[in-house]
Amino acid sequence: MAAKIEPQPHPPKEQLPNISYCITSPPPLPEAILLGFQHFIVMLGTTVIIPTVLVPKMGGRTEEKAEVIQTLLLVAGINTLNQTWFGSRLPAVIGPSYTFMPTTISIILSGRFMDDDIDPVHKFKRIMRAIQGSLLVASTLQIILGFSGLWRNVARFLSPLSVVPLVSLVGFGLYERGFPGVAKCVEIGLPELIIVVFVSQYLPHVVHTGKHLFDRFAVIFAVVIVWIYAHILTVGGAYNGKATATQASCRTDRAGLIGAAPWIRVPYPFQWGSPSFDAGEAFAMMMASFVALIESTGAFMAVSRYASATHIPPSVLSRGVGWQGIGILISAMFGTINASSVSVENAGLLGLTRIGSRRVVQISAGFMIFFSILGKFGAVLASIPAPIFAALYCVFFAYVGAVGLSYLQFCNLNTFRTKFILGFSIFLGLSIPRYFNEYLAIHGPVHTGATWFNDMVNVPFSSEPFVAGCVAYFLDNTLHKKDSSIRKDRGKHWWDKFKSFKADPRTEEFYALPLNLNRYFPSE
Repeated sequence: MAAKIEPQPHPPKEQLPNISYCITSPPPLPEAILLGFQHFIVMLGTTVIIPTVLVPKMGGRTEEKAEVIQTLLLVAGINTLNQTWFGSRLPAVIGPSYTFMPTTISIILSGRFMDDDIDPVHKFKRIMRAIQGSLLVASTLQIILGFSGLWRNVARFLSPLSVVPLVSLVGFGLYERGFPGVAKCVEIGLPELIIVVFVSQYLPHVVHTGKHLFDRFAVIFAVVIVWIYAHILTVGGAYNGKATATQASCRTDRAGLIGAAPWIRVPYPFQWGSPSFDAGEAFAMMMASFVALIESTGAFMAVSRYASATHIPPSVLSRGVGWQGIGILISAMFGTINASSVSVENAGLLGLTRIGSRRVVQISAGFMIFFSILGKFGAVLASIPAPIFAALYCVFFAYVGAVGLSYLQFCNLNTFRTKFILGFSIFLGLSIPRYFNEYLAIHGPVHTGATWFNDMVNVPFSSEPFVAGCVAYFLDNTLHKKDSSIRKDRGKHWWDKFKSFKADPRTEEFYALPLNLNRYFPSE
């Protein structure tokens, strides 16, 4: 007598269950506004950290740093609205990206800006115009690949198996932005990490309020508590006489943004002057743009999962990439010192709150635009110490990495082919960037006389998701592919229905353009 086969206790789910509000279902307006403000708080970390690192290297003062932060906020708000309305339609925040920093630093250190007699502010504007020129050229890459449909053709060969290393390392690959940042001021960063985990994971099961208060607003609770605690330490003199690096990380009054920021200022295109162009720098920035494209592909998939949407169709993904290219173009026009991509930390916040609503992210974009114009108010929030954000990253990046692993439910983990592709791609995705990043002091293992060529090689191989994603994509589409059982082993059959935009009615519900624009801009 044949043994009875028990039903699978946790069958694969095309849409993530237990999401309180999915992509098309907004929460009540007061709650949506508070959740949108929380997204705004989360994206402030990267928005402040990048100018804090780059502007002084360019010769800029605190006033220029405050203006760049205002510009970044405005452009992030515009790009987020464009992406949620006309791009992928996913609740993805489009903010500044660390991927472009090595190439930007190479431009800053270029020999033509090393004139000692030059006025520092004039030097800052010259470098900014050079960055703008390279970004203007680099934006065309994603615009062409996205709107031409070329990226759609690439995405059609993705499977759940090849997506796992890509999405997982979009989150886990940013481990250096987590606890090492907490440790820069452990008396602030560690309490923040402990409080946000306790409030979001334990407190809802201890205090039964009948409302999702603590798990949805854990970030606001934790940031306010630790920010007040950090301010008490600052005014109490705990950091008087400490090392400069310690004071910069721990004190709440060292950012200098509140005094430097104007009350009201509206950033505008080409505010630093006309862009300048250098062919080598443009090529290097185009490679950085391509790396950001790969990383954002994984981030888009993480967002679609946490929004409880179905798998994003290749045509919609390509459309989102095209609008991300327009986002880089807008960044170049306004002079944001850095280009934009999908914010990984905000993708993780979707998982923490279990709120994948598009409306919430659009409200957060409104906060970005509002505080970009009212500089003093935005500067107050931007002065939150960086270790607080680093503690939040430990949670958010972990959520993104975990959602990448969740795609394993569609794969057959009992085959050696699956084990090899997963293990090999993830290992190289961690090992190769580690090797390349060890040589950052001398511009990477490739250090010829042409800095732009060095960046074209070093930048992509310093990105964990880029390396892991490319290795997994190549192996998955070439290794024993003719075997009839391989298709199911790699989970490809789960995504067959999403090849075409109209093949599944849920796809149109989640990804259709507003105002019946699909009639004029079809998604196929």
